Order: sequence, then structure tokens, then C-alpha cells
Amino acid sequence: MQLDATDLRILAQLQRDGSLTNVELARRVHLSPSPCLARVKALEAAGVIERYVALASAKALGLGLNVFINISLKSQSKEALAEFERRIAEHEEVMECYLMTGDSDYLIRVAVPDIAALERFILEQLTPIPGIEKIRSSFALKQVRYKTALPLPVLD
Repeated sequence: MQLDATDLRILAQLQRDGSLTNVELARRVHLSPSPCLARVKALEAAGVIERYVALASAKALGLGLNVFINISLKSQSKEALAEFERRIAEHEEVMECYLMTGDSDYLIRVAVPDIAALERFILEQLTPIPGIEKIRSSFALKQVRYKTALPLPVLD
């Protein structure tokens, strides 16, 4: 889908606040409601807009520990990678999981209440996954920047 300036304005507004009514969105992007809704539906149909979510506060939910865990597998076969990915996706604590280049095979980010919960996650959930060779954890001391809005292209 070729995005124009109006599409980008719509995306910028929806990335800031996905709960905007169509009328309010249309007002902010200087369209009438009907064409605005048609553009939003086209963005959804094209897969540019994947879904709408509410962003909950980890702190308010008692999830005060943000941990990045590097995981190395014993084998990097297609089957071993697929099995790890299937198993890691079963755990709600895992917020993100990336297949990496470099020293580790995977980088995951977990959100847990405290060190005891992290210990339980590692010992009871992570280490039983077959094929894990090495686990290295790093704790986030402070969240300096967190955003969900993707950078949008600037049109001339």
C-alpha cells in the first residue's frame, strides 16, 4: 500500500491514541468522517494497522522488574529453534522474544514482580525447555525511553 500524507497523519494520531472516535480522528486529520473511516479501514485491510490495544502500566500491576535474558541453545537446527519458540510463547511473563545474531541465539524480555518471581520463572519455566545451553540475565535499572509508536516516513 502506498501511503500518502493523510494516511501518515491518521497513523500518527492512532499510534498516540487508538481509542479515538472516528469523528475525533477525522477532525484531527482534517477530513470528514466518512472518508476518514474509509482510509482507516483500508489501512487495516492492508495490514498497516494490525490491531488496537490498551497499554497497561507494569508498575500499577505490580510488575516492577524488567529483565532481559540472553539464551543460547545447544543446537541451532530448524527444529531446535522452532521448539524453543513454541515453548517460550507459552509464558505470559515473556513480553518480547527475538532471534539474534551474535553470541546468543535469543533475547527475551520478561516482566515479573520481583527477584523471587524471576528465580521461579528461570528455574521452573525456562530451564526445563529442552536444548537450552546458557542463560544470562540483565536487569533494567531504569526505563529511559519506552514507546510503542513506530517512526513514520516524512513525505516531501
